[in-house]
Amino acid sequence: MKQTVIGVIGGSGLYEMEGLTEVREVSLDTPFGAPSDVFITGMLDDVKMVFLPRHGRGHRLLPSEVPYRANIHGMKQLGVERIISVSAVGSMREQIVPGHIVIPDQFFDRTQGKRQSTFFGEGVVGHVQFADPVCHDLSRVLADSARRVGATVHEGGTYLCIEGPNFSTRAESKIYRSWGVDIIGMTNVPEARLAREAEICYGTVALATDYDCWHEGHDDVSVDAVVAIIKQNVATARHIIRESVRGMASARSCACNEALRFAIMTAPDAIPATTRTKLGLLLDKYL
Repeated sequence: MKQTVIGVIGGSGLYEMEGLTEVREVSLDTPFGAPSDVFITGMLDDVKMVFLPRHGRGHRLLPSEVPYRANIHGMKQLGVERIISVSAVGSMREQIVPGHIVIPDQFFDRTQGKRQSTFFGEGVVGHVQFADPVCHDLSRVLADSARRVGATVHEGGTYLCIEGPNFSTRAESKIYRSWGVDIIGMTNVPEARLAREAEICYGTVALATDYDCWHEGHDDVSVDAVVAIIKQNVATARHIIRESVRGMASARSCACNEALRFAIMTAPDAIPATTRTKLGLLLDKYL
């Protein structure tokens, strides 16, 4: 039976995974450069885990400096089929109180095209379905697990991804709220897009840390306030991950593992040999 491999990408405050056995560090080269850091692999109960700190150990990388393509491709190289993204976010809704957990099901991209958001190009064109950008099955497991560990969880919602690294102006924050978004962060796009292209299930555990700067009754978002809430929430995130791993089926029944089946527009004989080699891990099963 094929072994289940689950990846965790840790955001602000989550730089390591506790409770792993058979731990080792794996340094990878990818066709898209070096990942954020070495991958940490190990066993959590009977499930193989792969952990990567998104910003690198010591939090060295800006949101726009994260090598998203290398990170996701590295996960694929290590056999990861599901990625749990852990991310600190600001709340854009009164009812999403700092300390709450959100499992978003939509993203709105405001990174202004500054990030490499696709594996395609260099002679091969692909258009991947992205109407529902997270894996419903994985997200449901994450939400159920959050409830079981006693977290206050909001299932569903729109994650607005901004470029950063600056926090929003007050005017921006109020306009974003008028758009109907629920949380705001800086990293889940293009991460989710690339995971879909790599046919990896993707779900987010978003840790609400602040009210951005729209809420007149609360202090404006600041690093010290964010860190204080993160310290409380990281332990909860770890519990959610452990509970999710226990409740996850070994086989995937979603469509994420066939996201590229009808996505490739370029005729196989028109794809340059170098590009075909570069994208072999993603495309070979269809070409």
